[in-house]
Amino acid sequence: MDFALLNDEPVTALEADLLGTARAARELAGLLHTSRTATPFTLAVDAGWGMGKSSLMRLVEAELRQHRDVATVWYNAWTSTGSDALEGLIKSVLSSFDRRLLRRALHHASERGTLIRAVRATLTVAAAPFGAAGVVDQFWRDLSVDAKARNDLREALRDLATEWAESAAYEPRRLLVVFIDDLDRCSEETVLAVCEAVKVYLDVPGLAFVIGCDRSALGPQGLLRDLGPAGSAFMEKIFQTSYRLPVPGRDEAEGYVRHWADRSGLRDLLDDDLVRLIADRCARNPRRIKRLMNGFGLECSLNPVWADFSAEAVVRTLLLQHLYAEFYRLLVTGDGTYAHAAREFLQYRVARRVLSQTAPADRESWRITVDSLTGHELAAPEPEDVDNRATVLARLEEELPTAFPALARDQGFVHLVEEWMRLPQVDELVRQLQEGGVTPVAPVSDDEERGRGEPDGRGEYEGIRVLWVDDQPQNNTTYARFLEERGADVLVAVDGREAEHLLRTVPVDLLISDVARGTDRHAGFSDLQGWRERGLFDGPAVFFAGRVTPARQQRCRELGARITVGGATLMTYIDAAVADIRQQRA
Repeated sequence: MDFALLNDEPVTALEADLLGTARAARELAGLLHTSRTATPFTLAVDAGWGMGKSSLMRLVEAELRQHRDVATVWYNAWTSTGSDALEGLIKSVLSSFDRRLLRRALHHASERGTLIRAVRATLTVAAAPFGAAGVVDQFWRDLSVDAKARNDLREALRDLATEWAESAAYEPRRLLVVFIDDLDRCSEETVLAVCEAVKVYLDVPGLAFVIGCDRSALGPQGLLRDLGPAGSAFMEKIFQTSYRLPVPGRDEAEGYVRHWADRSGLRDLLDDDLVRLIADRCARNPRRIKRLMNGFGLECSLNPVWADFSAEAVVRTLLLQHLYAEFYRLLVTGDGTYAHAAREFLQYRVARRVLSQTAPADRESWRITVDSLTGHELAAPEPEDVDNRATVLARLEEELPTAFPALARDQGFVHLVEEWMRLPQVDELVRQLQEGGVTPVAPVSDDEERGRGEPDGRGEYEGIRVLWVDDQPQNNTTYARFLEERGADVLVAVDGREAEHLLRTVPVDLLISDVARGTDRHAGFSDLQGWRERGLFDGPAVFFAGRVTPARQQRCRELGARITVGGATLMTYIDAAVADIRQQRA
């Protein structure tokens, strides 16, 4: 089967709209046009990452271009850095005005300045040929050299915009709409420079701004969290009003999935239940849906591990990986507690149903229930003992991954796992996935995912010695390297005996450990308890395990440790531990 990659370009034409955005675009364009006598003002198109802000703004721009008395400018803030953003935005606006008006404004501004500047501006105006870009550059050079010139720049921009907007051919006035995209992907310095340009220099009649951003990312708890009260108040003044882009409806999101599945070559592999699952688990986020489709296509086409399996098996496996990452990790790690997480889950569903009711169970359901209980070292009640079933179920759920009860209520997940388990060669597929282990993704913050340039953090773990205990150390290579690149000294041990030797040899600040090793389901807990009792290690400990259960969480509380299955949470726990270590040293 042939697969095709999907681009992530915003929608620019109404006929290409798949999510019902066109209606909002027409309404917003009409509102902007009828409000042209109320300029200046700023409208924020507010939505989270990947929800379609750029597409809506492009559609609004397309609608506005149908009006002769409206001009538009598109400025991507992400293409600038720091103070360059102020210059870039102002020049973009200036380039929209007639060259004749630019030269006249430059001449008038020079008349208010020094003789030298006046002579230079006169020569510039008289020079020929001289393109609009050259006039814009000269305008900026002459009116941005110092504080006095900056004041002249504000006045010149006001005069220029007013003259342009009130040209006699247009009644009541012309409108220039400036679209600023990707502001929430910029650094704090760039955001403030753009806002300075909008509020201090371009807050003039005839101009309206439409800014695409996630307002929460620019709020006190987001990118601009270090701003003082005055800075926060300034940011509040930037946006007169906001339009919060709604999440696409269920029908629109499912239609979006089907459309791009057709384009990518995956449509025949997705039934209606899977289409609905993809839409819901991607939070109906257009960008996430496309990225998921591209991931499917690349895996099916390029990863040799899938060569022996059908395309349907690949897609359903990747759905588990992308949409239920915690369960997928549980499936492929197999930490010695249960060899096959999908079978464990389906057995639990039967046991949950049987132990939740008082009616007698059929023989097959009771057999599965007994298998589920004994697989977790629990005694099964007698079939006629209905009074203790709830207690037995509670004890079973103490030993199960914490996500299982919620997953059992997720009909999309249940359908996906049931159909996945019916695939030919599913046991062989699980075996290959487990033999390959997990290839962990390097820790990535939400800000880096959005594309914001954050510091690389080198040196943040300088002077911290970490002991990492795991009988499968290759599963942690990416995380260990991440710590080492930031200054940590990482020691590795494959069992408790080797780890204890290191603890007796060198001081260790932080312990990271697995829980189950081989047939010992509690090896990590037993080791830490012994080291605590013998005074070999009393520092912070984090268990990075294939599963988190209520019983394991309770055990960690008793040992003064934490436990997680996720890489992002692991890094959060490590950061907290390092902060505590440094505070104690201080």
